[in-house]
Amino acid sequence: MYDTHRWRAPFQASLPVMFGYLPLGAAFGILAVEIGTPVWAAVLMSLVIYAGAGQFLAVALLGAGAGLVDVTVATLMLNSRHLFYGLSLLKRFKGSGWRKPYLIFALTDETYSLLTSQANQNHDQAFRISLLNHLWWMLGSLIGAAASANIEFDSRGIEFALTALFIVLTLEQASRLRRWLPFGLAIACAMAALILLPDRHMLLGAIGSASLLLLVHYRMMRDNQGAQA
Repeated sequence: MYDTHRWRAPFQASLPVMFGYLPLGAAFGILAVEIGTPVWAAVLMSLVIYAGAGQFLAVALLGAGAGLVDVTVATLMLNSRHLFYGLSLLKRFKGSGWRKPYLIFALTDETYSLLTSQANQNHDQAFRISLLNHLWWMLGSLIGAAASANIEFDSRGIEFALTALFIVLTLEQASRLRRWLPFGLAIACAMAALILLPDRHMLLGAIGSASLLLLVHYRMMRDNQGAQA
């Protein structure tokens, strides 16, 4: 008999993401079909690409008539933040064996938030959380794409679901960590990038400057601890 107990904790952990991914994935499915993407292709994108913000960006660029090179470069810039995610999980994923390729592939912003906020989590639980989150995203995409193909409605503003989910996850991380320096630096860098940089460079500039400042702060803290020792 199949042991469902091993899925209980991952399922409960993934519930907040499910409530975000179902409407967010539906929003993507709606927008994808509205620019002429078939339902099956929208779901396939969520299966093999699985990058929420990247998929929204691709739909927006393709809808505006952008070429594949433009879409590729913009997506790489947008997802450059995952370099920092991966570096912070090197020890966490060590020894994960056959699960490691999928854990790397499925490392979205929301999954990263769950994996880093749960203590005493093993590789099997991390894999199941990642898989469940992926399934929620695909299900939402299918629902939205199927609905958009059969029902006509005004979808303006629906893409804000992505921003709303990021805000909720950030607040949850801040409440758990109770260390306001990283979040304060992130806000300051984001505001500076918004004011000083063009739109196409704003995200990369904000991420890069915030990461640099945090690395400098980490180095200073480590030097102070070494001096005290």
